Amino acid sequence: MYSQSITRAHRTAFILLIDGSGSMAEELLFRGRTQSKAEAVATITNELIFELIERARRTEGVRDYYDIAVLGYGGDDRVYALLDAERPMMSVAELAAKPIDLHRQLIDMRQPDGSIAQREFCTPQWVKPHCTGQTPMLEALRIARDLLKEWVLRPENAASFPPVVFNITDGEATDGTDNDLYGVAEEIRSLATTEGNVLLLNIHIAPATSTSGCCFPSANELGEMSRHAHLLYSCSSEMPACFNEAIRSIKGLQAEPPFRGMSFNASVADVVAMLDIGSISVKTE
Repeated sequence: MYSQSITRAHRTAFILLIDGSGSMAEELLFRGRTQSKAEAVATITNELIFELIERARRTEGVRDYYDIAVLGYGGDDRVYALLDAERPMMSVAELAAKPIDLHRQLIDMRQPDGSIAQREFCTPQWVKPHCTGQTPMLEALRIARDLLKEWVLRPENAASFPPVVFNITDGEATDGTDNDLYGVAEEIRSLATTEGNVLLLNIHIAPATSTSGCCFPSANELGEMSRHAHLLYSCSSEMPACFNEAIRSIKGLQAEPPFRGMSFNASVADVVAMLDIGSISVKTE
């Protein structure tokens, strides 16, 4: 289980669900600069997409190793595709062939003499920041469920490494109850290939005032944490043993599995670590 290498005959899929509600306008410190949560998450998402494309790149071009979907939710209680409005999920080769916007930013660089000079960097930008309106997380999860239900039923995907879903948010759903969220999360986790069930990772970004949180917790780490933390825990997948070593690398060797694919009050560094660990399934041939 969870051991199938990824080839063009045995592909996988990644879905990112990104909270674009008004609270994502809250600022935090990211890589030495003050910026909104929405800007930080967009930067991290673009870096992950770039990394996934590069992992699939060979001398003859980008191989069709996996499908990718990035969905935002917010605004007027809606869910929107961030890569292509007409096609929410596409192959990595198709995504690599699409025209790319370049994001230009100035970065302060310390010089050998101690002075600060600004350098301009250009990075590919598939996803732009969004931060307005409510948090229709339930609808986003339902759309992810429907995309994956179709994906796992395709005969060519029957023996593939199961898809991974990342839900990145800083708040609670405004379009459903706890039971609604748990129900659709359970439906997502029940989808499977012969290699295992779909993995659902819920990543809650810390508010500016947060001082503590948890990342890939085991059951005894929740303690007196909030109802929302317990909900995220129950909605998230138990991580397969093949991820334990990578999880211990960020939690410490004393950490004991089983671990859940969730974080609560995560720092931006934790978000990056969770995305990295969630995508280590990409063992291409």
